[in-house]
Amino acid sequence: MNNVIGGTVHLDDVRFSYDNGATWVLDGVDLDIRSGECVCLIGPNGAGKSTLARLVAGLAAPDSGSVRLLGCAVFGDDGPHAESYRTARRGIGAVFQNPEDQIVTTVLEDDVAFGPENLAVERDEIGRRIDSALQCVDLTDLRMADPTRFSGGQQQRAAIAGMLAMHPRLLVLDEPTAMLDAASRAEVMAVLDTLHASGTTIVHVTHRTEETLHADRVLQLEDGRIADVSPGKSAAAIRPSHRMTEQQSPAPGATEHSPSMSKAKEQTPPAPKMALQEPTTPLVSLDHVTFAYPDAVSPVLADVSLHINAGETVALMGANGSGKSTLAKLVCALGKPSSGDITVAGIAVARRDGRHMRYANRRQLKALRGAVGYVMQHPERQLFAQTVAEDVAYGPRNQGLGDKQATERVGQALRLLHIEHLAERSPFALSVGQQRLAAIAGVIACRPRLLVMDEPTAGLDARARAYVRELIDSLHDSGVAVLLITHDSDEARQLADRVIELGGESEQDKSSHRRLKQDNTSRHSEQDQPSRCHSERAKRVEESPIARLDPRVKLPALLALMLCAFAIGNATQLAVGALAVLAIVIASRIKPGRLLRSIHGFLVLFVLMGLLNVFFVRTGTALFTFGSFSVTDEGLATAGLYICRFAMVIILGAVFLETTTPTAITDALASLLSPLRRLGLHTQETALVLSLALRFIPTLVGEVRSIFDAQSARGGSIETGSAFQRIRAMGAIIVPVFAGALRHADNLSLALDARCYEQGLTRTHWHLLRLGFNDCLFALFTLAAIAAILLLGLLP
Repeated sequence: MNNVIGGTVHLDDVRFSYDNGATWVLDGVDLDIRSGECVCLIGPNGAGKSTLARLVAGLAAPDSGSVRLLGCAVFGDDGPHAESYRTARRGIGAVFQNPEDQIVTTVLEDDVAFGPENLAVERDEIGRRIDSALQCVDLTDLRMADPTRFSGGQQQRAAIAGMLAMHPRLLVLDEPTAMLDAASRAEVMAVLDTLHASGTTIVHVTHRTEETLHADRVLQLEDGRIADVSPGKSAAAIRPSHRMTEQQSPAPGATEHSPSMSKAKEQTPPAPKMALQEPTTPLVSLDHVTFAYPDAVSPVLADVSLHINAGETVALMGANGSGKSTLAKLVCALGKPSSGDITVAGIAVARRDGRHMRYANRRQLKALRGAVGYVMQHPERQLFAQTVAEDVAYGPRNQGLGDKQATERVGQALRLLHIEHLAERSPFALSVGQQRLAAIAGVIACRPRLLVMDEPTAGLDARARAYVRELIDSLHDSGVAVLLITHDSDEARQLADRVIELGGESEQDKSSHRRLKQDNTSRHSEQDQPSRCHSERAKRVEESPIARLDPRVKLPALLALMLCAFAIGNATQLAVGALAVLAIVIASRIKPGRLLRSIHGFLVLFVLMGLLNVFFVRTGTALFTFGSFSVTDEGLATAGLYICRFAMVIILGAVFLETTTPTAITDALASLLSPLRRLGLHTQETALVLSLALRFIPTLVGEVRSIFDAQSARGGSIETGSAFQRIRAMGAIIVPVFAGALRHADNLSLALDARCYEQGLTRTHWHLLRLGFNDCLFALFTLAAIAAILLLGLLP
């Protein structure tokens, strides 16, 4: 059967359901997209835009209808055609709403190379594609940095670069600018304009009206159907009337029609809100606050002062990575500043006491949780109950309200946001926009005096944005203070009494009706600073002798040394092993403080395990006696030996992970395990799964931290309860963490499909593994250390 037919995208009477036909997300969709066309998909939250985008990208199959992609009939009356889907996906790129789940490794260059490797592109050509793609998205200077540490805007550009390197004929993007500041949005749109001008077909899901001005057609989805089709409103003004040929296309990174030249009219500002009577004491006070993450070269927040009065709405703006979300967490006592004073609702959240910092105790935190509400940037990480109603009721119940009062609070909060019809739905089954509204409802039900909202309208359709804005106005009128973090300058001017811009040379209050200035030079340097700092630290480690070793030698050598550590039984052996580990740490060039922070949790556990030997070893001279238990010199020596053994093992493991990228681990494991292919084992896939697990462990740890913060912010006992209550509350985290892991796994599988990774495929390797002289020296060094430890164990 010949499945190759003309056309770019053709959908005929397509239907799609997530619940076996009980409801239809897409119900009879007909769609044709011509080659080289730019199409925007718009519509309310839950209308089926993301689902349709996945079908167009070849990442999902419908329940019925027919689908043709890039000339391949991928779905018909006889169901999906697997080979046709594989063929079509080789020419389709997809950029998801959350770029973090699309990043598969911890070096930007390697991540961009992953797709071309799967397409078996020649190594020299891969290098050229990496250079071109990174230049196109203005990330050339960060090619060796860790994209998992990038700001949201940088991650989105990194995801686009990974797709560009595959040279797709069709590019599908699902709200790629939802969480970006104005400058980053302009950069992403400039990239899309350049691709469109060079002939790439683009399907763009968006809620932003100004972005539809770049489209040839705008399709509106409602209730699973295409309800309206309209031409791009400014297509002629934005692009030349004729399609540019590939030879005429602008250089990477250039564009003839900068999106910053959009013809959107500047609205006349509304009348100022009524002036508030100045209270004697601000509700929120930050004085000379500084915050720095571990290993950061410079602080995220430096000497920041901010005051918010009761009943005042303050908008906080600034570039991605300028510290807005960090500041919000500090106000909510979900982070500890390095220096400075923070007072919220009369509670000393943090204060300087001479050279030391003092932070709020449990009693103060419990009082704070009753006064401050916090809506996080990622709502899917804030929801943890079985139903929306149960989740919204969590805060009121922690405040000691009975079932009747809590139920009334839930109903009022859901009605305020017009989502009462979602009360019995699982929060994990909602769209991102619906999840955001549910998260806001859960905080509103607590009736805080101060509401901190981090990008509350990102990803929402026009109607839902209007609901949130009405809510903020209502809270303002009732005397509730609001700290609103937003990238929307119009939203800031309309809602706020004051606008504060963060991330420039200084943090200054600006009139809410005065146009905000933007300094592109300072913005870029501020936004890129965390990534550049990490890039410099990573470069120092990556150039170390240990990092340059062939992972096929480094992995088995370090594993052998780790196993040998368990054979250590005396002080001489321990000294030899410790010297070997010390030499490896020095050669890795990892700073001791960074290494200690990465393993301190394990060290504490091992110390506790080692000390148990003190109570079980009865031989030797008794040093102390506690009833029937005696502490002997041999017991202490055994405990010390066990602790040192475990410390050596965990240090060597940390050095390996710090000096070896997931790509190198994958290639090394695939090579070392290759003999097992004869037994029918999928060694390449096994190696990839193991390296991806290592890549996503920090992400899942962050998810746990977010759920912990979400429960703490609503007065959960996980933070301020008794030991038993805290342990019980920790158990409640299991379900949402498991749901989060499944969500990440689902998104990762889509990312691998979008990058054309398939089981058993022949891949090109951007980095070739070659054994060198230093590898032989390291192997001899570890063999000598192991031999010395074993021989010393045989001596009397």
